Amino acid sequence: MSIMTTRRSIVRVPASAASGSASGSGGGTTPDDIAVEEPLVLAQHGTALATLMRTPGHDLELAAGWLVVESGVRRADDIRTLRACREDATDRVHIDLREGVRPPRPRAFVTSAACGVCSADVLDLALLRGAAPHHEGWTVAAEVLAALPGLMRPRQPGFDRTGGLHAAALATPAGQLLWVREDIGRHNAVDKVVGRALLDGALPATDHLLVVSGRVSFEIVQKAVAAGVAGIVAVSAPSSLAVDLAREHGLVLAGMVRGGGLNIYAGTDVVS
Repeated sequence: MSIMTTRRSIVRVPASAASGSASGSGGGTTPDDIAVEEPLVLAQHGTALATLMRTPGHDLELAAGWLVVESGVRRADDIRTLRACREDATDRVHIDLREGVRPPRPRAFVTSAACGVCSADVLDLALLRGAAPHHEGWTVAAEVLAALPGLMRPRQPGFDRTGGLHAAALATPAGQLLWVREDIGRHNAVDKVVGRALLDGALPATDHLLVVSGRVSFEIVQKAVAAGVAGIVAVSAPSSLAVDLAREHGLVLAGMVRGGGLNIYAGTDVVS
């Protein structure tokens, strides 16, 4: 079983003593739960494609979701096999794609837990769109959008233990959560959810909503477009590029969803 958290000895300084030095706080050392961050090498035919810094767990889903953007994978049978193993003390997933599926471009650099695109080429999102985000006449209630982060929150055990893991979920327009995944990287959590949907034959996720625990930047919208979702619901705020791209591609974008309130940055015409 993958280990998502570990323990380290720390000095905990209470608020009442924060103005003084940690060594003089009198608190002493105590064990604390920490989110695990480790490399995962994705390889094809013996060639390393990328090294992802991620939290272990659901690695095959992570690889599958990564391929949705990087190879334009649309169906589960676009992937012949995904095989997880440990070689040279490093976790790896070996990928074999169906003939005719564009192979990912190998990357010589490490993709960190804070970055989904980094120095990779910025893709034209139109190339990723495989279906309309929602059917004609589709709407979603504002109260559903406002409730989704709260529904996801009890399904974040890693965050409860460490305070250091992001979460992503796929939800129906009625507000039912289908899958929730956690990772130290926002984009990794999204890839795990998208990968699960791909492997279950649920892509494109037309009419569905992607829920994320952090901010929304370019790579989150990129992954949402590739997955075919109708919208993104986020606890934090989006970037200007995220707003512009969501509007361009017809996605609902709700951010700052907290305490029953929210901001609707895109797709106001389908929010009731």
